[in-house]
Amino acid sequence: MSLFQTIPSGDNSGDRTRPLADRMRPRTLDEFVGQEHLVAPGKPLRTQLERDDIGSLIFWGPPGTGKTTLAKIIAHMTKAEFIEFSAVLTGIKEIKQVMADAERARQYGTRTIVFIDEIHRFNKAQQDAFLPHVEKGNIRLIGATTENPSFEIISALLSRSRVYVLKPLTGEQVVLLLKRALADEERGLGAMKLRASDAVLAKIASYSSGDARNAYNVLEVAATLALGRAATDAGAEITDDIIHDALQKRVLLYDKAGEEHYNLISALHKSVRNSDADASLYWLGRMLEAGEDPLYIARRVVRMAVEDIGLADPNALSLCMAARDAVDFIGMPEGNLALAQAVVYLALAPKSNALYTAYAEVQQDVEATAAESVPLHLRNAPTGLMKGLGYGRGYQYAHDVEGKIADMQCLPDNLRDRTYYHPTSEGAEKRIRERMEEIKRGRSQAGKPDLRDTEKES
Repeated sequence: MSLFQTIPSGDNSGDRTRPLADRMRPRTLDEFVGQEHLVAPGKPLRTQLERDDIGSLIFWGPPGTGKTTLAKIIAHMTKAEFIEFSAVLTGIKEIKQVMADAERARQYGTRTIVFIDEIHRFNKAQQDAFLPHVEKGNIRLIGATTENPSFEIISALLSRSRVYVLKPLTGEQVVLLLKRALADEERGLGAMKLRASDAVLAKIASYSSGDARNAYNVLEVAATLALGRAATDAGAEITDDIIHDALQKRVLLYDKAGEEHYNLISALHKSVRNSDADASLYWLGRMLEAGEDPLYIARRVVRMAVEDIGLADPNALSLCMAARDAVDFIGMPEGNLALAQAVVYLALAPKSNALYTAYAEVQQDVEATAAESVPLHLRNAPTGLMKGLGYGRGYQYAHDVEGKIADMQCLPDNLRDRTYYHPTSEGAEKRIRERMEEIKRGRSQAGKPDLRDTEKES
């Protein structure tokens, strides 16, 4: 049994046992829809293919955007042996065997293209196995991934490959593909004589989130439902109700472990920071409806409260913690509204990152300056020995000082004049700033007390 799959020379696209999405896969660049920035005349990938001069490539994009299709088109356009790996099923042993075959084929003047679907699933050792053969020119590697190659593909392999980014298909492009499938009698659904309005096809396209494979799957289910409900054999119409039954639930582009996960939480956070309540609700809904862990969102919402609102509205943190408790207590979907309440509150709250920047400066000073000892007057002196060493000497008990503000240094000597927290004029921080100025004036006016009368335990 072969350890790999080669692309057959014949065309079995008319095999009705295969899914519609596979049967309708474009066979040439002229049939290919979308990715004009790569395959339109004069664009880089098309130029490489027309010259039969491709190097190693990485196709990075969402599901259903044509990564595998482009690889198969390359197989037919280039004068090379085409080998297809599955990252889910292939191990080091199989890789080494195929690489040895490719090296022998090169000695006879045959080029080999190796296509790896879901290359991000290969671990470092598996990816390393390809590297020497890519360097020697024994193979041209084409990898397809839905994950960011910067994080999922080893740097040595990435530096020897050209990365092409594929975009989600537009609604109009998906509708065009669906119309082709309805009309094509050889590979598609043309023999069924089905009818579907542009509005119905647009609904399928909208719910597919730019994924042509999902759109084809929905159309195929809808076609079966339509024929089953048709009163005659003279064809049937795919209606809005049939599409609703075929869809069941919208397909949302989301990967809780991948880049889209971080893209969406970033969009939510930045919408909150920009005081856009509507956008905040939208991105929250996108995450929740796609199945994101609500407690993960709750944790990030708490982070927003302390990073972007802070003391400009001290109630923000309490409300977010209450939302987190509500999600934990009542579960989903009821907890959705608690999170919605929290993000809208944060979006509309006064904004301040003064605490965030203050603590960042503290971290820098802790890292960059000498870790000086705690000043003696700030130390407790529970034993006679410690008192004899000067612990607590010079400490001023604030409650015994007029205004409750002692003129006493609390930072180490190397940071004695450092100021970290600079409150803004937003919300409650305006009052906090006024209070800090009041404390500063009181400290400057405080006289030097008699140290013998002010030594106390803290």
